[in-house]
Amino acid sequence: MAALALGGLAAVNTLVARRDERRHPPEGRFLTVDGVRLHYLEAGSGPPVVLLHGNASTLDDFLASGLFDRLARSHRVIAFDRPGMGYSKRPRGCDWTPEDQADLLARAFVVLGIEQAVVVGHSYATLVALALALDHPDSARGLVLLAGYYFPTTRVDALMVAPVATPVLGDLLRHTLSPPFSKAMMPLMLKAMFSPQPVPDGLTGTFPAALITRPGQLRANAQDGVTMAPAADRLQHRYAGLSLPVVVVAGHDDRVVTQEEQSSRLHHVLPNSTLHWVPGAGHMVHYADPDLVADCVDRLSVENAPAEPLIAE
Repeated sequence: MAALALGGLAAVNTLVARRDERRHPPEGRFLTVDGVRLHYLEAGSGPPVVLLHGNASTLDDFLASGLFDRLARSHRVIAFDRPGMGYSKRPRGCDWTPEDQADLLARAFVVLGIEQAVVVGHSYATLVALALALDHPDSARGLVLLAGYYFPTTRVDALMVAPVATPVLGDLLRHTLSPPFSKAMMPLMLKAMFSPQPVPDGLTGTFPAALITRPGQLRANAQDGVTMAPAADRLQHRYAGLSLPVVVVAGHDDRVVTQEEQSSRLHHVLPNSTLHWVPGAGHMVHYADPDLVADCVDRLSVENAPAEPLIAE
């Protein structure tokens, strides 16, 4: 009976995932790099800017915040669905650490003719952006890091999703129990991410939240969760070697990542960095002040130097 119930739940979850994909079809283009199919959205012309979203998200995050359209006025903007997220694939056989993702993106840059881009990373993707700058220094001329995680800590959320990332058990969970549980938890997750500010009105109409609870993306979400702290531990010893300009943007009221421990520390480690605090903002700083983020990108694109702090530390 239990097996039949789980089988029925798996069938329902598959049908729901297909329905959600019909409701939110891909809006961008696809390219295949080393056998991995990547989905990306491109607009505008001018100095290149690459946008990398955080965990449990898609490139639509930058559309919903308004940052993509704001930057496209004066830049060639490329937003990627990171591997396994949105409509990008995440083949098995790879741990898909931030370094692995950076390697793949660097090769995608070559295919798309992206040179010396300003790379914007949010949350987990700040580690991907840092790995890209460290391992492929010719790919980026500057980084804008939003609400990032840079130094290892004990994270309860990583422990909670670890079973979903494991073989066999994870496959069972993400096709049966995890999708409905994730959907039920979505309002609380969004509240925590935007707090202390409210979740924007109309977000459900501009951001396809249903896509991040599909079985395939749940595996990617869980893998990113369990690889985050070990990656930060590896990369932290290399930060001081970065010479390119880095702008760090954070909110004091971030309830997902303690920014006083993360962003402040990174700013003191990086030799060529600037730190901006966004008043009253939580984890979603690019929603709280997209113009500030865009201004940081503009200055890095033109001057190749950190923007002067608009808000005192």
